[in-house]
Amino acid sequence: MAVDNSVAPEQWLARQIETSNPDVLRSMVKTMAEALMSAEADTLCGADYGRRSSERTT
Repeated sequence: MAVDNSVAPEQWLARQIETSNPDVLRSMVKTMAEALMSAEADTLCGADYGRRSSERTT
């Protein structure tokens, strides 16, 4: 089955946000914020969460 590319991703997302429960948007923002904070912490520490590394600074 072919993928329908007739709608731009930003238009699709805007429509989903408009028609969805506010909790969906809240959940999306929470997930993105947690992912960004985790990535930043991993970078600052020099190792991924739960991994040992000789370069780790904490």
